[in-house]
Amino acid sequence: MEIVFYFMQDLSILVSGIEFKLRKLIEQNNQLKIENKQLLKKNDEINNIIENQKKTITKLEEKYKVLKIAKSLENNTNSFDQKIKINEMLREIEKCIGLLNK
Repeated sequence: MEIVFYFMQDLSILVSGIEFKLRKLIEQNNQLKIENKQLLKKNDEINNIIENQKKTITKLEEKYKVLKIAKSLENNTNSFDQKIKINEMLREIEKCIGLLNK
């Protein structure tokens, strides 16, 4: 009878240990879920910042291109070169209109 009592006691201790470890794992899992949500939110914010910066870069590149063309037209007194630049700009505009119409 005593052997069964000790066996039951040992079994009870083992079950208690397993329950304790399981509770710890559940708690750790919940904390990791919270941290994961925070990291996903931060990742979305950073991706939005990157997209905004890409748009800003594109706008600035376009402004630079226009300024460069304007400067070259300003410096060129040769009307032939100016006509070539104007034709290049018209082709660019036509490409843009074609893309918008798609």
